[in-house]
Amino acid sequence: MGKSNASTAKNTPRRSKNTAGKLRIGDDWNAIRIIALSQSNPLKAIAEFIENSIDAQARNITITRFRQSGAAYLKIVDDGNGVPLDGENKPDFQYVATHICDSVKRQLKARGDQGIQGEFGIGLLSFWTVGESLSMVCAGRDGKSHEMRMRRGNPGYELTSRRTLLANTGTQLTVGPLLPGIRSMSGDKLQWYLASELRDRIRTAKVHIRICDRMARTEYNVEPREFDGRLLHPLPIPNTEFGEVYVELYLSEPQPVRTPSLYRGGTRVIERITELDFFNRPPWTSGQFAGVIDAPFLNLTPGTRTGVIHDQHLDRLFESLTPLETALLEIVEQQQRVALEKSNRDTLKTIQKAFKEALLILPQEEYDWFEVYGLDHQGAAHRRKRPQQATDPEDSVVFDGTAAPRIAGDDLLNEPLASQSDKPSKAPSTAEEPQQKRFFEHAGPLFSCRISPMTATMAVGSSRNFQATPRDRNRRMVDERLSYSWAVIDGSVELNAVNGAAVNVTAPAEPQLVRLKLAVTQAVSLNRRHTQNEDIVVEAEAVITVTDSLLPIHPKTNTQQGLPN
Repeated sequence: MGKSNASTAKNTPRRSKNTAGKLRIGDDWNAIRIIALSQSNPLKAIAEFIENSIDAQARNITITRFRQSGAAYLKIVDDGNGVPLDGENKPDFQYVATHICDSVKRQLKARGDQGIQGEFGIGLLSFWTVGESLSMVCAGRDGKSHEMRMRRGNPGYELTSRRTLLANTGTQLTVGPLLPGIRSMSGDKLQWYLASELRDRIRTAKVHIRICDRMARTEYNVEPREFDGRLLHPLPIPNTEFGEVYVELYLSEPQPVRTPSLYRGGTRVIERITELDFFNRPPWTSGQFAGVIDAPFLNLTPGTRTGVIHDQHLDRLFESLTPLETALLEIVEQQQRVALEKSNRDTLKTIQKAFKEALLILPQEEYDWFEVYGLDHQGAAHRRKRPQQATDPEDSVVFDGTAAPRIAGDDLLNEPLASQSDKPSKAPSTAEEPQQKRFFEHAGPLFSCRISPMTATMAVGSSRNFQATPRDRNRRMVDERLSYSWAVIDGSVELNAVNGAAVNVTAPAEPQLVRLKLAVTQAVSLNRRHTQNEDIVVEAEAVITVTDSLLPIHPKTNTQQGLPN
């Protein structure tokens, strides 16, 4: 029995002890290299240099792009507080160089200081993505200017000091020679990027940023970016337990690339919020909204500083934007309704204008405008004939001397044709009672005239009527104090009944080309003292082709009638 227990204990594996420890960096220099090269956007690195100046309460910042010994350099000068001093009243460059990832700004923020953006202590290392070396000059209280130098790919740093007659306040940062990939970076591009990237930081801090591009011999002032469109207000204010979200949105015409940007404390962290899955839906993808959504409580990715960590802070931001999304969806729906109504009105005006022009220009005998179809009370289809005499001036217009129903108004275009035929007629007036014209219905002096039709084809020996249509400057028919004179310029045709506005033309027995001419004379008013030489005379011509054979004319169908192209 004891032997069995001994063998069992011998075969049982021993339980290993649990071990624990702390993570640590195995190669400090390799970690520094990874951090320094994590910034992939050199423009973002330059923006971080500007933010360091704004955090130092600078009011004026000058960015200079210049060339020295054939190489391109970038220099940033500000009038801020500079680097904090050490116990000897010198800029504490040693702390900056030996406390990477332990920013003094984080301590200031923990103390309660507001308006400070930096917190990782790696901003200066991003010069590796801009140039080969970094020179940082700052004045101390000892009357000297102190300089710190760092080189790309070199773990060491150098501190020097020199006495000057007048120590400059603020900080001077010089990076260069610039890397080959960014030597062509212009001052205009830098100005555009800073105006968007640091939009609200520049506006809040009231800092003046000037870019002096000596290589291109131009200067720029960085102004906070202005958005196109109409500012929306009031909008629901998103609020979380971590803080309030600032929203500034503008409404404009839809564009595929238009979308708001996500900011943190005035600095843009995501250019297009649709890059986040939560925003990849309407109304954010409608292309109608641009502007700023600023959440100062978000946590940034330390490496590139161009993204956010998907933690509970970001989740609370998503939850707080639900009422705002509902309001924006209502605005989008309202804009669509307004655009549809405007399109319908524009279409209606276009159709009305087309009919008005067609009534005045197209030949009357070739377009029977008023032959519309309707249904009588028994359901049988019948053709509505054009009335020979209008019973009401408001329901008719005068066209070439005859009355016709009015079609240019909204009532005829909007009402069904069947309802038009069932419309009760107005009480007829006395046949002898003249219809009094309104002031704007009276025609002015004769201005133009045309022969209808202007071109015609006739068979030999046939006859056809031609009509004169005199009009004033506003294209109203003129019918007072007119005399007509018809004549044949070319060809030999017979004119019958040449005493008025209509003439009957009889074609000759041989094919030929005939030109018909009309002269219309309007006598001046007898109440004025004018001579006969001041009478108004206008002329018009028509071309008639006389042929011995004509193609058969097919009956018109509904598909053949309508406005020409």
